[in-house]
Amino acid sequence: MQLYGIVLAAGQGKRMKSKLYKVLHPVCGKPMVGHVLDVLDAVQVDRKVVIVGHGAEAVQAYLGNRAEFALQAEQLGTGHAVAMAKPQLGEEDGITVVICGDTPLIRPDSLEAMIGLHREQGAAATLMSADLDVPRGYGRIVRSGQGDVERIVEQKDCTAEEDAIREINAGTYVFDNRKLFAALEKVTNHNAQNEYYFTDVIGILRAQGEKVLAYCTSDPSEWIGVNDRVALSEAEKYMRERINQEHMRNGVTVIDPANTYIEKEVRIGADTVLYPGTVLRGNTVIGQDCMVGPNSEIADSTIGDGVEIKHSVLAEATVGDNCTVGPFAYLRPGAKLAGNVKIGDFVEIKNSFLDEGVKVSHLSYIGDATVGKNVNVGCGSITVNYDGFNKHKTVIGDDAFVGSNVNLIAPVTIGKGAFLVAGSTITNDVPDNDVAIARERQTNKAGYAEKLRNRFKTQKENKKST
Repeated sequence: MQLYGIVLAAGQGKRMKSKLYKVLHPVCGKPMVGHVLDVLDAVQVDRKVVIVGHGAEAVQAYLGNRAEFALQAEQLGTGHAVAMAKPQLGEEDGITVVICGDTPLIRPDSLEAMIGLHREQGAAATLMSADLDVPRGYGRIVRSGQGDVERIVEQKDCTAEEDAIREINAGTYVFDNRKLFAALEKVTNHNAQNEYYFTDVIGILRAQGEKVLAYCTSDPSEWIGVNDRVALSEAEKYMRERINQEHMRNGVTVIDPANTYIEKEVRIGADTVLYPGTVLRGNTVIGQDCMVGPNSEIADSTIGDGVEIKHSVLAEATVGDNCTVGPFAYLRPGAKLAGNVKIGDFVEIKNSFLDEGVKVSHLSYIGDATVGKNVNVGCGSITVNYDGFNKHKTVIGDDAFVGSNVNLIAPVTIGKGAFLVAGSTITNDVPDNDVAIARERQTNKAGYAEKLRNRFKTQKENKKST
């Protein structure tokens, strides 16, 4: 039997008070609607229709070919929104999941269990519910004396008795597809909001004698719908807890989970240790037996096994096995380190390849360069790669030695085994095994220091007298 999905993503999200369309606000690095589509993919939904309205172009641009789209040009309620999918799905046989685009915390296991219950019982509709101590703001589930779901009453339409009900509608549903669209034809806007409530479908199906079930989730986070920045922070907290726990169960040590921030797509090998303040973003992959942090940020980077990264920032970088990075290093996009490379404090690497055994221990900049095996780069040395108009490349051969405070004016090539004397400004290529010295010869003027001090003293006294 075909499985379909309808994602409600047409609301404006005024309470977010943001220029960014609501369902595109990220939770742990991914827009909320992206999390929802991931869940539908995980349960193998065959066709997905996203209902768009405000910000339609932005949502479509983000999701691309992951879904079909239907436009809700007028915001006439959730029932009206679901009905917008009728041209695509109205005549299909199968089961349809209806889910909100601002509910990023739904678990695939829960949705799969709902679908399984729905199929086993031959229900017309199955909804997700939750028991809340303070259900304020949520639609209440009204059951019959036998415990069947009779209807859902929105908060603003509740009687005093209905307002006291603790079981709330979590906003995710499974339907027989044809019965869903037939019931939608009977939904009216005779309510306090003058809107077409999607939840009225439940009462319509019950009035027709159809079976309506409820799947009550035990996870207190799954029902959270994000309507403002407070709820967004709550969703972020719950998602982060899930992600951190999953990594810990897979063999990663997280010293302080409350202060470790890992986005959804990050992959980490066993026996890696994450210290407090670590932020791992995007499509980052970290190998086994690594040590990361404290206070390091890594985005869209690939880290090998046995790597140590301390107090550093990496973006779109590649780090080979058994490297050390930091403290206070910056690996910018295109930085590629082979194995056993040492990057020390206040070192910046950009768009450069550093081969096995390279050491850049402190206070240096390597940009647009290829550095051979076992090269040592001294303190304060830089590749001068930009002439104000274009970037130029520096090539340093294997086993070369770059002394402290050497400027390599690109384009320039340094041969294998070459030795660049400290303080030199290198403007020409250096052949293999040559020593290059490019600095002014030192001159010592005997006794001249005393003359300088006397001159400065006289100038200072003259200023005071005037």
